[in-house]
Amino acid sequence: MRKVPARKFSSKSATSHKSNTHNKSALLNGEYLEFLSNALLTLNKGFRNLPEFKDAATGYERFGDVLTATAERLRDNYPYFHPLYAGQMLKPPHPIAQLAYSLAMTINPNNHALDGGRATSAMEKEAVAQLAAIFGWTKFLGHLCGGGTMANLEALWVAGQSAPGKVILASSQSHYTHQRITKVLQLPFETISSDARGRIDLKLLEKRLRREGIGTVVVTMGTTATGSVDPLHEILTLRKKYDFRIHADAAYGGYFTLVENLEPDTQKAFAVLGQADSIAIDPHKHGLQPYGCGCILFKDPAVGSWYKHNSPYTYFTSTDLHLGEISLECSRPGAAAAALWATQKLLPLTKRGEFAQSLAKSREAAGTLYERLQADERFITPFAPELDILIFALRTESVSATSLLSRRIFEAAAKRDLHLALADLPVHLFQNLLPNMKRDRDTITCLRSVLMKPTHFDWVAQIWERILQSVADVQNAKPGISRRTQ
Repeated sequence: MRKVPARKFSSKSATSHKSNTHNKSALLNGEYLEFLSNALLTLNKGFRNLPEFKDAATGYERFGDVLTATAERLRDNYPYFHPLYAGQMLKPPHPIAQLAYSLAMTINPNNHALDGGRATSAMEKEAVAQLAAIFGWTKFLGHLCGGGTMANLEALWVAGQSAPGKVILASSQSHYTHQRITKVLQLPFETISSDARGRIDLKLLEKRLRREGIGTVVVTMGTTATGSVDPLHEILTLRKKYDFRIHADAAYGGYFTLVENLEPDTQKAFAVLGQADSIAIDPHKHGLQPYGCGCILFKDPAVGSWYKHNSPYTYFTSTDLHLGEISLECSRPGAAAAALWATQKLLPLTKRGEFAQSLAKSREAAGTLYERLQADERFITPFAPELDILIFALRTESVSATSLLSRRIFEAAAKRDLHLALADLPVHLFQNLLPNMKRDRDTITCLRSVLMKPTHFDWVAQIWERILQSVADVQNAKPGISRRTQ
């Protein structure tokens, strides 16, 4: 893999700084709050012509006590912001997003209608247009929403309206929400088994397409379990032959369209993402945004006709498009739009730009850790990561024994402040199991690591060291290492 420039961040410097300095990249410390204070002064100047009034906050004298109590409660969390948290898909929002969100929250705009979010509605349209542009779209319909689930719901709702009664197809490794959403929408849904790389099996897909009745194929651009990317470039060929809609669930992987250090096949899939009929992408995953900030995009603006409705009291201040007229959600936080707009102004969505390079570093981190796992014969690594997610386990005499060890290593690593995740995956994904390994389970519990923070690139050595120490803890059965199977 091609090496990408990296910001130097040695383990020595990471452990020697004071805690308030050490977490600067994740927490709103005093230095950042000074920017917010200055911005609030600028914001207040915009309303200085209004008559003065007093709005004493109820309970003001107890603010300090309540905030301290809140901070103490919030300490009961995993350190999601730290590079030693390499478990689930949790990426700290960029400080500029935190500040912009806080700034907009002082007004608390609602982006359903221009009456409730005039400035932030305009910011949302600009920010969403910048997202669409990375897929080559200039004419489209789209808006922000609460997250990937809501984005996928709108995409499948439009799919059902466009092709009534036809089946929605998705990979068995696609996100579980697709099946749940189709139940809510009362749409027929079927799954296609995945291949040995966790991607939709193209032969099985075409076999099902031949039977007809398919309205939409969901193409997953980065599965949540393994980060596998469905071969969209090959599915587009099938679309020419069988005529169906394509919804690209790029909630996790969409931003990797900007990255240039992907494997050739993966790069080909992202290169044609703009040929999908709809795209879901989550700025609150790789887009450095607070929860919840998702986005749904439709290539054909005409799908907006399905959203038509009348509101005698909401849309009256402007003949311009109100975002509530193209969304199933009603009230939505304008602060989310302000945060995304500010982030993309600071870090434009361009190839080889700062934002793209940070994604490339995450990808490189996963590749580097994969190489270390591959070089150690004790580990099973089914395939190289396509994005920044990798899965691995220890070799043993049976699938059940390996699964048990994964759980114990997971617990041992947490005691060493390394937070991984567990995933139960079909055994067929692990093509490199020893022939004499007993297949006494259909699924294998493995360790899963999501290296989605740019700082993970500089911490791979520490993460690897702690994995090895955790394996040793389990194998030596040190006191304090739990043996419960969960």
